[in-house]
Amino acid sequence: MGEAVAVTGIGLLTAAGCDAETNWKNLCTGRSLAAKNPEFEGLSVDISCDVTDFDPVTELGGRLTRRLDRFAHLGLAAARRAVKDADLRIEDGPAERVGVVLGVGSNSLRTYVTEFSRLGEGRPTAVSPLALPRSVPNMVAGEIALDIGAKGPNFTVSSACASGGNAIGVARGMLLGGMCDVVLAGGSESWSRMSAVCFSQLGALSRRTGRPSLASRPFDRDRDGFVLGEGAAVLVLERLGRARARGAPTRALLCGYGASADAYHPTAPQPEGAGAEQAVRQALADAGCTPGDIGHVNAHGTSTPLGDAAEAVMLRRVFHGSVPPVTATKSIIGHTMGAAGAIEAAVTVLALERQSVPPTANVDEQDPGRELDIVTRTPREVRFSRALSTSSAFGGQNAALVFATA
Repeated sequence: MGEAVAVTGIGLLTAAGCDAETNWKNLCTGRSLAAKNPEFEGLSVDISCDVTDFDPVTELGGRLTRRLDRFAHLGLAAARRAVKDADLRIEDGPAERVGVVLGVGSNSLRTYVTEFSRLGEGRPTAVSPLALPRSVPNMVAGEIALDIGAKGPNFTVSSACASGGNAIGVARGMLLGGMCDVVLAGGSESWSRMSAVCFSQLGALSRRTGRPSLASRPFDRDRDGFVLGEGAAVLVLERLGRARARGAPTRALLCGYGASADAYHPTAPQPEGAGAEQAVRQALADAGCTPGDIGHVNAHGTSTPLGDAAEAVMLRRVFHGSVPPVTATKSIIGHTMGAAGAIEAAVTVLALERQSVPPTANVDEQDPGRELDIVTRTPREVRFSRALSTSSAFGGQNAALVFATA
């Protein structure tokens, strides 16, 4: 059993809001926030879940906003919120012991269209010198360190839609291995027209564009794909003893992490969820608990036909047919790709604090033989001390995290 790590701060920006409390309130409505996206006009799928109450110029200033791409705007804002929530003073040091690990699924493609167009037009000298440093995945971690003065290990984890979960798990290992005293861990991602086209061409996106709020429906029999989202979540993680010594407000404990590869297919999950099961069982063992100790599952639940089927089968097998209350956050805020695992980890912490499971939108009827105890319509008050959050990804990568009440 691994030592517990304290979650002492949360920064959270999603379509449901730009702070933890607002996110929780809107998640508890049980209604999807998907809507038409003007930037997707002319595409076969023109809906998404967007962060609407965030003005990067107001929060970060015009110069920094111009220098960074959208995924870094969101990640930097989340990190600032997390540091404030944790009452963390980097200057109290040593700054060399404060790390940053962010999950990012891919290069940010938001501004690449402009730069590639200039190159394609035969104007290479018109390409912005900022095109590379504002778009490569590692820059969000580097920019956070630059902003807050963290001088410890600094990098991103890229495992597609499991990136955020793996980043948090890697950060836990760095703390327990003595490499850091504090790690800011999470994920950040933004959509682009190109990412929308690519996922659409793969057949991964829902085609219910006429009624966006009904498009994302994890585990429902009529699911037909996910809705793109954007967002960021950053958790401040510290060894429990250190957090208590400085009087930090401990929100929850991160007590288990597991990771695996399906080694099955580039984009499809192993049909029985074998790889995801391996990650879940490893996380449970790391936490020193059994399936019966878990009182809530925040599922990966993307709303894809194959993905949800494999996850449902896996959860029923792990929990011997008696799966604890499940929620699928993506039903409301969309699929935030590399940030998803971190956002769902943050929501799991909020659920533990409140002893309440937020609802899943648009679940009317589940697959026969794959039914789960999915919370719908309104939050469910539940007494539980441990919760599981799962993530899976293209490439067959899986991550699982176990959190406990502080």
